[in-house]
Amino acid sequence: MGTQISTAQAHLKRFFGFSQFKGNQEAVIENVLAGNDTFVIMPTGGGKSLCYQLPAIMQDGTAIVVSPLIALMKNQVDSLRGFADDSGIAHVLNSSLSKRDVEQVKADIVNGITKLLYVAPESLTKEENIEFLRSVEISFFAIDEAHCISEWGHDFRPEYRNLKQIIQKIGRKPIIGLTATATPKVQSDIQKNLGMEDAEVFKASFNRPNLFYEVRPKTKNVDRDIIRFIKKNEGKSGIIYCLSRKKVEELAQTLQVNGINSLPYHAGLDAGTRSRHQDAFLMEDADVIVATIAFGMGIDKPDVRFVIHYDMPKSLESYYQETGRAGRDGGEGHCLAFYSYKDVEKLEKFLNGKPVSEQEIGMQLLQEVIAYAETAMNRRKFILHYFGEFFDEENGPGAKNDDNSQNPRKQFDAREDLKTVLETIIATAQRFKAKSVVDTLCGTLNSITKQYKVQELPVFNMGADKDEKHWMSVIRQAIVQGYLRKDIEKYGVLFISDKGQAFLKEQGPFLIAEDHDYEEEAGQEEIISEQKAGASFDPELFKMLKELTRKVAKSKGLPPFTVFQEPSLNEMALHYPTSLDELKQISGVGEGKARKFGTPFLELISKYVEDNNIEKGDGLLVKSVVNKSGLKVYIIQSTDRKLPLEDIAAAKGLSMDDLVTEIEHIVHSGTKVNLDYVLEDMFDEEQLEEVHDYFMEADSDELQEAYDEFDGDYSEEELRLMRIKFMSEVAN
Repeated sequence: MGTQISTAQAHLKRFFGFSQFKGNQEAVIENVLAGNDTFVIMPTGGGKSLCYQLPAIMQDGTAIVVSPLIALMKNQVDSLRGFADDSGIAHVLNSSLSKRDVEQVKADIVNGITKLLYVAPESLTKEENIEFLRSVEISFFAIDEAHCISEWGHDFRPEYRNLKQIIQKIGRKPIIGLTATATPKVQSDIQKNLGMEDAEVFKASFNRPNLFYEVRPKTKNVDRDIIRFIKKNEGKSGIIYCLSRKKVEELAQTLQVNGINSLPYHAGLDAGTRSRHQDAFLMEDADVIVATIAFGMGIDKPDVRFVIHYDMPKSLESYYQETGRAGRDGGEGHCLAFYSYKDVEKLEKFLNGKPVSEQEIGMQLLQEVIAYAETAMNRRKFILHYFGEFFDEENGPGAKNDDNSQNPRKQFDAREDLKTVLETIIATAQRFKAKSVVDTLCGTLNSITKQYKVQELPVFNMGADKDEKHWMSVIRQAIVQGYLRKDIEKYGVLFISDKGQAFLKEQGPFLIAEDHDYEEEAGQEEIISEQKAGASFDPELFKMLKELTRKVAKSKGLPPFTVFQEPSLNEMALHYPTSLDELKQISGVGEGKARKFGTPFLELISKYVEDNNIEKGDGLLVKSVVNKSGLKVYIIQSTDRKLPLEDIAAAKGLSMDDLVTEIEHIVHSGTKVNLDYVLEDMFDEEQLEEVHDYFMEADSDELQEAYDEFDGDYSEEELRLMRIKFMSEVAN
């Protein structure tokens, strides 16, 4: 066997150019070459694929590699062809091939050229493929992403369940199962379902010491928190995972308008766009990809410096897989997750209506996610324990590389609170969900608690000395620690478990952690940045900006309100913008006005900041787009095409008043909107000139003043449209 391994090492050097095997690759390859069933559990980036590629190249016949990911198969085939003299060494067999391609693949296999044949499980089930593979020499079967076979895995694929039968039909040969993530439960499920209970198991450590794990509460300012985090890591590559395609699009747009080079990626985009966005990220033309979990499988970008979870995923396996895309070169990798219990409840709702067994599995996986997010213990220890691996939190590699170790949370014994919660659940006959239990404790009536007359119970208002957030936390921790359970059938109703009943008889300690107050820790400048413009602006600077507005307007022969309006000046006096990018973030400014009028304002503010030793802090002003950006583009394109305003409003489900308001916003931000085609149908040239001259001389653009000036000759809507025309021509 020793000579075979030295031969393996020679093949490794000759074919792949490596002198040394990594981790336990050598032992795995030795086991495969000996014709034994082999099970490999190795984290992403550990070199799993070599474990079947090298033995396939060294043996007679063709190895069948089953993988669920077309992109990954293609990557591996291209990579192997790059090493070999004959491109027939590796092939993909799937439904996208032409008849001629399929014939070429079969010919290369029959002639002994093809060492690895990559197939999706669906292709293996086809009778003609089974017949063909029965007739040729197979060296072994490699089942990649083997966790797909288990209902307890994070990526269950029902078609994987048939693999055992198909392998028997083709002719049983040694099997190597490979996965980057498997809890002990998933591990035994894989072995049982592939019929390889006696396989030699090789498990590498799941610890990634260079990754820093952090969980923050998800507040209404989450977009701002993400923008601040990315700006502190400027120029570094990162991935942000969201659960919905809609959120991916919205967040990517918000990042773009805040000066971050980001692109969206999800299954709803066409293949060409997805491929372009992926390439832009790999080639560093984009710093950040905002994606659903459709992104990342088989992406071999070693220098991803951060992975952000905008939403918590459905299982810890998914979390581990996705965070594992950071720092694959051994450099820093920051894994930041934003956690809100409401998001987890949304995921619970998705389980409703599924078969009960699926619901139970889904709920248990979610409980682990909640436990991880809310734990006060070392996060690395928590993750590794979940994967059945011991970790020394004092001296293990990366031991202090998480938020809980660097900023330990105080724990306190909440046994009295747990007792109160359990007694309330009993008093309300175990018929309420968490929200109604908390309402009862806090003395709040809702439609459900009213129906059951909880105000007549002794437990009503018993917990009024503490807030709802505290009681929700006690309930969540009680579920995580097994004192309570949520009923699957009666969706979300709380029941007391056997452990909870035992606690009521003999109370022991019930430790829960205090939450960090991130808002307070973040510093005062953040809070100031969220105040509405005008709430605490610098009155001295405001006066100077107002004067400058008059001066600039006069030099250009314009009324001051066409340059910048008061709300914009308020914001400037609050945030002290000193660059064009910062000025564009001020509401009512935008690209057009910033370029047209911005320079003297930026010079004034910069000098004022310097003269008065003002520290701007990092109170970010975050520009929001939501869906306005698409609407803005639609309105501008539609008015350019001279569509009737009624049609534009109807197409977007807007009232005329709302549409005109949107057009006013666009124009106030410095972008022209041409409404001549509308106004020329309504007024003659003299009337348009008359109103234009009025606004040119007016002290303000107030509609009431204009209405009074013309004695009601024009309606408010007509004056609004003419004011839009005036601002478009004069201010923009």
